[in-house]
Amino acid sequence: MQGVINCIFKTRIKEHIMGRCEHDHNDHQHGHEHKHDHKHEHQHAHADAGASAAGRAPLIAGAEQAVFLIQKMDCPTEEKLIRDRFRNMAGIEAMQFNLIQRELTVQHRLPSVDAIVAALKALDLEPVLKSDTLTGAADLTASDGAFKISRRKWLLMALSGMTAVGAEVVVWSGGQDSSWLVIGLALVAILSGGLDTLKKGWIALRNFSLNMNFLMSLAVIGAAIIGQWPEAAVVIFLFALAEMIEALSLDRARNAIKGLMAMAPDLATVQGAEGEWREVATGEVELAALIRVKPGARVPLDGLVTDGQTTINQAAITGESMPVEKQAGDQVFAGTINERGSFVYRVTALQANSTLARIIKSVQQAQGERAPTQRFVDQFARYYIPVVVLAALLVATLPPLLMGAEFYPWLYKALVLLVIACPCALVISTPVTVVSGLAAAARSGVLVKGGVYLEMGRKIKALALDKTGTLTLGKPGVTDVQLVQPAADDDLLHQLQRQAASLASRSDHPVSGAVAVHWQTLANAGNLFEVGAFEALTGRGVQGSIDGQQFYLGNHRLVHEMDICNPALEARLSALESEGKTTVVLCSATQPLLILAVADTVRDIAVEAVARLQAIGVEAVMLTGDNAHTAQAIATQVGISDARGDQLPQDKRDAINDLRARYGYVGMVGDGINDAPALAQADIGFAMGAAGSDTALETADVALMDDDLRKIADFIRLSKKTHTVLMQNITLALGIKAIFLVLALTGEATLWMAVFADMGASLLVVFNGLRLLRALR
Repeated sequence: MQGVINCIFKTRIKEHIMGRCEHDHNDHQHGHEHKHDHKHEHQHAHADAGASAAGRAPLIAGAEQAVFLIQKMDCPTEEKLIRDRFRNMAGIEAMQFNLIQRELTVQHRLPSVDAIVAALKALDLEPVLKSDTLTGAADLTASDGAFKISRRKWLLMALSGMTAVGAEVVVWSGGQDSSWLVIGLALVAILSGGLDTLKKGWIALRNFSLNMNFLMSLAVIGAAIIGQWPEAAVVIFLFALAEMIEALSLDRARNAIKGLMAMAPDLATVQGAEGEWREVATGEVELAALIRVKPGARVPLDGLVTDGQTTINQAAITGESMPVEKQAGDQVFAGTINERGSFVYRVTALQANSTLARIIKSVQQAQGERAPTQRFVDQFARYYIPVVVLAALLVATLPPLLMGAEFYPWLYKALVLLVIACPCALVISTPVTVVSGLAAAARSGVLVKGGVYLEMGRKIKALALDKTGTLTLGKPGVTDVQLVQPAADDDLLHQLQRQAASLASRSDHPVSGAVAVHWQTLANAGNLFEVGAFEALTGRGVQGSIDGQQFYLGNHRLVHEMDICNPALEARLSALESEGKTTVVLCSATQPLLILAVADTVRDIAVEAVARLQAIGVEAVMLTGDNAHTAQAIATQVGISDARGDQLPQDKRDAINDLRARYGYVGMVGDGINDAPALAQADIGFAMGAAGSDTALETADVALMDDDLRKIADFIRLSKKTHTVLMQNITLALGIKAIFLVLALTGEATLWMAVFADMGASLLVVFNGLRLLRALR
């Protein structure tokens, strides 16, 4: 069933805007057919430049693919520089950037990657070629490179700061801006703190790329030319310091998910061929190997328990707050913590394919994709810099030429404008926020397949939920046991339940299975009776002989056919069936003896989950293939007012369209093959229990690692908070620049003030975005 769902999901292409708008999900092969009749517009695309190592764009026919790790590439400045350099380079077919992971994927038709490496080195980017076959933990480890500042760099920055301050002190003490002492101190400050910036500015000029390093270099050189040496020194120092602090701050967002990587231990205790236990590197453990885990240790790989009982904290994978009991046959996940009891389990997935590895790869893929707001900001920044540079040129030339004004004061104002033009605060305002939101969701057991869904979640006004396996456990259970004729003691009830279970245990029908399982849960359950002359009665039940007496276990129809259904029994059966339950009756050949009611059990958290959705303004709607009575009974239990029964797959799809017409954006939660059309039609498809399902991790737009429906409301709240922080960051970045634009034109702003403001804006948006890491705690 899951394979069919996977096929359906992977071949659909969602069509959105104004009835039909094709867009690409190729980063994770998630095309959907999606036909909307609504008239509101929303984007639902994944940027082609967003592929990560874990989820790259499809390879162009005949092209080779090379993946580079570039430690110096962590800002759109470097991305633009690379794009400008490779734009006209023969043999380059496509490029995908993942700035969060510092990865560049190049599709090319070159005999080797030497030309690409040489071009990147010419940009002073020091690329490291990665093997494209790396997956899982190896791939993740290769990408793990935190921003590190050498002791030499700190010493040079300290020297730059002291000499820059020294130049200012000399001027404040009555010295001249152009004195040799001031110029000497300023030159030391510029060369010790800003040599990298000047070098990058020269590289940008050579490649005709207007970026922040070029603008800052131009401002510093311009300030020196007009004799403002102290300001040139302070500007370059503040800019270099801001870049260092910004890189360190961004690393917190970049590494937010890397805590998961360290959760799986490096060594596993594996049973050898002779039965001995030995320590083996986790990456070298083979499938089906037996691993022993002691109390307090972490589980190294996914597997199934074969011996022992324990309690495991699997919050890192599923987000569950309470430890989970495990025994033989239960699944365990890499990175989870064994709280008590030693146990042995058999490995079912290698390190590269563990649930933990797939989670990390999924999040990295999502991090590499550009959200709609980020695409807008990137487009805005593309035109913003040339416009401000042109404005600075006009400010420097027009007043002297047209009004006879002094050249140097207006040139100074133009230099301040150039500093203001640095768009770093603006362009980092969105990725750091989106990445923090994705990491916060992943830590809570919610995998979001990209910023597009993280932003879209806040718009959901209706959520369609399948019944079986979603609101309910998907396993029938006995809910009522009633004697047809009251008895003075419990012995008769116990005897009849044993007889019913004995018959039920011989049948493979789910309802019979529920009756048999119920007997095993009773405190005084004993052995079942021997059943002779057993026979299945198609569509009715079963019959068999127990101790020489004939008994029947069947449905309402069987009782009628045996002509033993009196009015009182009819009323009792009808009352139970009106509650959405299936009735089973144990009969002798002449009379009914015991009534059992079987129903799919509602999840414990379903009521709270629905209440949480309603509290945030999301209408919960149940869609089920069960009859209307059953649908209404379950809906009443969980607090849903709109329950639709007898829904075929096409009916569910039509229901999504109806909900969209009424509410707008619609989500769908389901896990059955009959849910696939509706999931494809919904704006966001949710899957539950993804920790144990490869398919759910691959196909869902948003995957809940466990079966906790309450996390959907948490996801929608996170989406709303993410949008709020995005708007705050964009407003901060643009607002500060607008203020300094006015101050620059009125002559109130200095170069160092502009740099300080730009640095402050960058740090503000970074720290504001990082707040989302605690959003779901």
